[in-house]
Amino acid sequence: MTQYLSPLLSGVALIAMASPALAQETDPALQDVIIVAGSRLDSPAHQAVTPDAAPLLGSDITLLTARIPGAARIGNGELSGQMQYRGLFGERLNLRVDGQRFASGGPNLMDPVFHYAPAPLVQAVIIDRGVSPVSAGPGLAGGADAVFKRIGFGETGDTALHHDLTVGGRSVNDSLSVGGVVGAASADWRVNLLGAWEEGSDTGFADGVIGGTGFERGVFGLSAGARTTLGEVSLDLRRQNTGPSGNPPFPMDIQYFDTDFARLAYAHDFGAIHLDASVHVTDVAHLMDNFSLRPSPAAIQTRASLADATTRGGEIALGLEAWGGRVEFGVDTETVDHHVSITNPANADFIVTPFPDIRLERTGAFIEWTGPLGPVQSQVGLRVDQNRHDAGTAVLGSALPMAPRMLANAFNAADRSGDELTVDAVARVWTPVRNHLSWRATLARKQQVPGYIQRYGWLPISASGGLADGNIYVGDLALEPETAWITEIGFDYASARAYLRPTLYYRQVDNYIQGTPFDATPGILDTPVEMIAGMNGDPTPLLWRNTDARLYGFDLDGGYDLDGPLRIDGVLNYVRGERRDIDDNLYRIAPPSLQLGLTWDASVWSATLEARAVAEQDRLSATNSETATDGYVVLTAYGDWQVRDGVRLSLGVENLLDEAYQDHLSGFNRNSFGDVPVGERLPGSGRGAFLRLSIAG
Repeated sequence: MTQYLSPLLSGVALIAMASPALAQETDPALQDVIIVAGSRLDSPAHQAVTPDAAPLLGSDITLLTARIPGAARIGNGELSGQMQYRGLFGERLNLRVDGQRFASGGPNLMDPVFHYAPAPLVQAVIIDRGVSPVSAGPGLAGGADAVFKRIGFGETGDTALHHDLTVGGRSVNDSLSVGGVVGAASADWRVNLLGAWEEGSDTGFADGVIGGTGFERGVFGLSAGARTTLGEVSLDLRRQNTGPSGNPPFPMDIQYFDTDFARLAYAHDFGAIHLDASVHVTDVAHLMDNFSLRPSPAAIQTRASLADATTRGGEIALGLEAWGGRVEFGVDTETVDHHVSITNPANADFIVTPFPDIRLERTGAFIEWTGPLGPVQSQVGLRVDQNRHDAGTAVLGSALPMAPRMLANAFNAADRSGDELTVDAVARVWTPVRNHLSWRATLARKQQVPGYIQRYGWLPISASGGLADGNIYVGDLALEPETAWITEIGFDYASARAYLRPTLYYRQVDNYIQGTPFDATPGILDTPVEMIAGMNGDPTPLLWRNTDARLYGFDLDGGYDLDGPLRIDGVLNYVRGERRDIDDNLYRIAPPSLQLGLTWDASVWSATLEARAVAEQDRLSATNSETATDGYVVLTAYGDWQVRDGVRLSLGVENLLDEAYQDHLSGFNRNSFGDVPVGERLPGSGRGAFLRLSIAG
């Protein structure tokens, strides 16, 4: 029964193992590993979960990451989910796709980072446990990297063909997903093509259909590498086309995201020194509108918005044995260009640039040491980043009235450039495993510069960086970086029959950026900002301001091997977010939740009955007019069958009792198609069957 002992990521003990190459890249007590394809990793410091066995609840990979301790999902559309980790989300998390950092294209985060990680293409999601190491880049809290499938180098000079393909579907929205990789490799070279296609119709729920939730997304590309005496070179190219996809919580829907990724990397060992270097670019072109996937408004209110974002970056790092352990140090840089225009297709004279020609630049350096420190293992690191920002001139068409022109003139006359120095420091220690137990602790200082939406939003519109709450926000050029002081303590226990991994954490955040009332007389339209906001449907706009906050809580996962092939596994999450400057709660914090799975595991098949219980959330942000949600329990049943070596079939039924429920982190409906009233929080999916077939070899 020891094959069931490693801590599992989802509250159901899912059988898969991490590849040896992946295992070598991870450090005990530092990371959680969500295995999407491959084999299982047994370690008290790592966890493994595979969509081949987990419930197929949708196309978004954040539905999988939400099953780890400390995590939740913000549901803003079938392809626009965001990962929340211990109460923080969005740009505060250090998220990467295949090792690549980049900026999203949509000002409302319709394309958050994991929008670009379709599940059929992902081998593993590596979670930075608690906080991100400084070597992974800047970020206020934890982070994650969605690593793509690829054909690895062979062990001999002979050429071998390989494939890893998945096809699946859900009845609740008549969706289909298919994708994977095919390629060839020898000991000296490798190449594979990759591709995926996903599409679905409107999602059903207990009382009808959620209108405007259909989607489509396609990806194609290649990955290649070569080994020579001069080093190892790799090239990754990818094109993603997201087609018309609904986002009911937003004022507009996706018409397209056309996005290109390119990354060139080099690695070589110069004696005892290992060198890693890479350059990368990501280019996003985006169109959204408010009439193609929802009832068309009056011509004067018709809107189409074009946005683009280009990220260019590079990094170089050296690693070597030093001071009884291993030290890594390096430099990295990023330049991000954003531009957003809003138009009225019925009026050529209506155009405005709420985020004009914004440029964000960062250059950083880090040093990180991992090794024994007396009786414990440790990782300590320091990162320093120089951040610069600037914005172009706001442009308005002749159809815009006087009030927006006044705001644009004030914005254009202001000093829109600046720079900030941020410093991150992380120290983590953990004990060797003794009597099945390993203790761990973390101290960290992390900083995060304001996002471009928060700093440069001069026009009162509902661009909120993904909050999708119907509020109108404006930015503040004088915002200061956020600073988090973090402490965590916990242990990992794994015996012959049980495992348990609890963590207590506390995060004090100075200069926490949150929407606050624009002035001292909310609802009285006595400023141009409030007048414009009132005309746009919200007479109480919010201004992004620096506040003070704290987040604290605990989470755990654990399980027990019962007699016979039966086991129980669970995940418990609790997080509180509070303002420290006033008596209020932080906004959009996940309620407490418990997930339990009872699994019967035979030799080539398994069956699981899973219950997810979520408490009511009544600790609300009065500042942001947050509304409460009731608790609920959802049951899901699913099974997994290893048909033969390399062939796996999974099937099940989600929401067995067709429970009508609302997740607290879901947005509010703004699409009058379907059966959800406008202004109501979006409901969870109804009862539906799913089926998935995976073939690898």
